[in-house]
Amino acid sequence: MTPMTTQGENLRKAAAPARSARRALVGRLSWGLADQAASSISNFAVGIYVARSLGVTAFGVFSLAWVTYGVVLNVSRGLATDPLVVRFSGVPDASWRGAVARTTGTALGVGTAIGVVCLAAGLGLGGRVGPAFVALAVMLPGLLLQDAWRFAFFAAGAGRKAFVNDVVWGIALVPAMVVAAHVDTVAAFVLAWGASATVAAGYGYLQSGIRPRIAEARGWLREQRDLGYRYLVENVSLSGASQLRAYGLGVIVGVGAVGAVRGAELLMGPFLAVLMGLSLVTVPEAARVLRRAPHQLGRFCLLLGGGQAAGALLWGSALLLMPGRLGDLALGDVWHSSSHLVVQITLSVAGAGLGTGAAAGLRALGAARRSLRCQLFASACYVGGGLGGAALAGTAGSAWGVAAATVGSSAVWWLQLRSALREHHHNPLPEVRTT
Repeated sequence: MTPMTTQGENLRKAAAPARSARRALVGRLSWGLADQAASSISNFAVGIYVARSLGVTAFGVFSLAWVTYGVVLNVSRGLATDPLVVRFSGVPDASWRGAVARTTGTALGVGTAIGVVCLAAGLGLGGRVGPAFVALAVMLPGLLLQDAWRFAFFAAGAGRKAFVNDVVWGIALVPAMVVAAHVDTVAAFVLAWGASATVAAGYGYLQSGIRPRIAEARGWLREQRDLGYRYLVENVSLSGASQLRAYGLGVIVGVGAVGAVRGAELLMGPFLAVLMGLSLVTVPEAARVLRRAPHQLGRFCLLLGGGQAAGALLWGSALLLMPGRLGDLALGDVWHSSSHLVVQITLSVAGAGLGTGAAAGLRALGAARRSLRCQLFASACYVGGGLGGAALAGTAGSAWGVAAATVGSSAVWWLQLRSALREHHHNPLPEVRTT
């Protein structure tokens, strides 16, 4: 055997692990995209069905329950599942299973505790809004547990299971929504949405064979407090800003304005759903990139954020060319109010997509202080732009204010990621725990 032949064989052997790693990465990202597609379709279908069934004002009430769920979901993610994907992605199975049992127990505990608060608020509010919040209170534990299973599966690199779980939720939604349409109330639709999620949460237990341990939630919170509480503040500031903007818009302009904004967001539904659940895929993958090829993390985040921003702009451009009759078919009476907000919503989603690329990198680095500062700044700009714009120019002004705030905040995320990468290069600190 000649030296040249031996060298060629060595190069092929060295290249094989790299090819295998790339195939594994593509496979995990593909299941992540498939899962997000399933989630997007379900969320989009629910929004469209409810909008057409209830009209703009009642749909505004449903939207208030929806954004409240978003706040609670981010509480659960910050305390339970965000630390899981940062510290238990790609770890040995025994470590993963123990962490998942405590994580899912924490999610159930959060859903139960905040559900009691929502129940009291709903009973106190009464009117059209109160019953919707009572229904949300009952459904919160199942909704949060289903989301926790998705995070757990992606942390293990088992995106296929997360996809199947979301498909089960989508299938269960069909009969539930049909029943809700016969009742024809906002509370009925909230119950149908939450009950179908609870079915998927039960199926997640069958998929994993792991029993959630609510009794160990306190231990999990104590162990992960260095990341969990910062992620809690960060996540709640994000969803809380959305909730404050929605409530403020309802006060300044009217509940119908909340429905109009939500209708425009539905038109961007596939991308918004991806952004809401982005950490399911990107944070675990960014953590893997950091361990295996730290110098590639910045490029990975740039491709991620740039791809999302470009996709959002393309989708928004297509919406601008969409015939009005298709909009009427999709949103019914809501379309007339929402169609004037497409440009602003598109810019908002594009800016958010660009920023989430940097956010994934900061999460993977465990740079909780930096990401918290970025999120607090972004949330303050979001609320200020949304409510200031509403006071100056109504619903359209609020949408322009949010678009400007989102695009500007994405620049801050990238500046912080660049600084964090420099710090990691000079003083790398391992953030992964396997026990």
